[in-house]
Amino acid sequence: MSEQMKAVVMRGPNEYGVEIVDIPKPAPNEVLVRVRAAAICGSDPKVFAGGYRGFGWPPAYPAIAGHEWAGEVVEIGSQVTTFKVGDRVAGEAHCGCGVCPNCKAGLYNLCMNYGKVAAGHRHYGFTYQGSYAQYNAYNTRALTKMPDNVSFEEGSLVDTAGTALQAIRLTGITPGGFSATFGPGPIGIFAAQIAKSMGSRTIMVGRRERLQLSKKLGADCVVDIEKVKDVVAAVREIADGLGVHEVFECAGSPECVVQSVRVCRKNGRVAFVSLPTVDEMPIPYKTMVMNQITVYGSRANPNASEKVLELLGQGKINVKDLITHVFPIEEFSKAMDTFVNRLDGAMKVVVNP
Repeated sequence: MSEQMKAVVMRGPNEYGVEIVDIPKPAPNEVLVRVRAAAICGSDPKVFAGGYRGFGWPPAYPAIAGHEWAGEVVEIGSQVTTFKVGDRVAGEAHCGCGVCPNCKAGLYNLCMNYGKVAAGHRHYGFTYQGSYAQYNAYNTRALTKMPDNVSFEEGSLVDTAGTALQAIRLTGITPGGFSATFGPGPIGIFAAQIAKSMGSRTIMVGRRERLQLSKKLGADCVVDIEKVKDVVAAVREIADGLGVHEVFECAGSPECVVQSVRVCRKNGRVAFVSLPTVDEMPIPYKTMVMNQITVYGSRANPNASEKVLELLGQGKINVKDLITHVFPIEEFSKAMDTFVNRLDGAMKVVVNP
């Protein structure tokens, strides 16, 4: 194998291109993976634009982003016993230090050593080298073996679907009840699909092509925000006039944040999944108190990959129809433009290094 590879290297805000760089060497507890598919996430355009520098994403330039991916193991570190060369794996962005109280409790998405590389923390594609490259070295804790019937392109969306599953695990699902999802993007559609597989009657709130795609992919009812005067009333009417049991807010707009609380029935539960551009958002506090509504902030996808891969392998969630475009790494700029501007109905855009 050559000692160099192609990678998308960021040199500054919106300054990036495909370069030839050295292939990383795996540490004793790491494996070297050949990245076979890397999906563009909704957070990536802002990472490339330097919009998250306040979070330290990336901490410095040059940097390699990308955190939704699947590939195959080509080399193992000296202490690795759980993986072998040839294993097909899906990765996730978060890898905690493994020793802090949160990591020991399984909450490595909330690692207390976040950003401290020397302590063992990795946030791949954000604070540490990511997957927009032909190869990358990963801690084995960030990898899950894939079933044979799950393709690499499907596997690249495991991180996305896991984020939806994490929100559902926080709120729970009421079998035979109603759930509403605001925002028919990839995470929102996965949330609706998983909720439906658990017995919920699903309502998707959104507009245009993505709303129609969510209906094609299994949403029981849709509410078009461009066609109804009162979104809250429309959702509550579908849900027997009482409101829904669970809500997944995946849009991030102030309007959707307020509406997601107001569509709940008494004792309902809301998961805020989106990462808005501002910290201060209006919330109908009185409604929450009077109706005893529980609100969760949901971050990332801890311990979700194995379950998502089981759902994929069993055909419980549809990934293939979410992947609308595939590009080689040499056309990364075109792939990003297609994703950002939703060209040709783009939903999920995958890059094949």
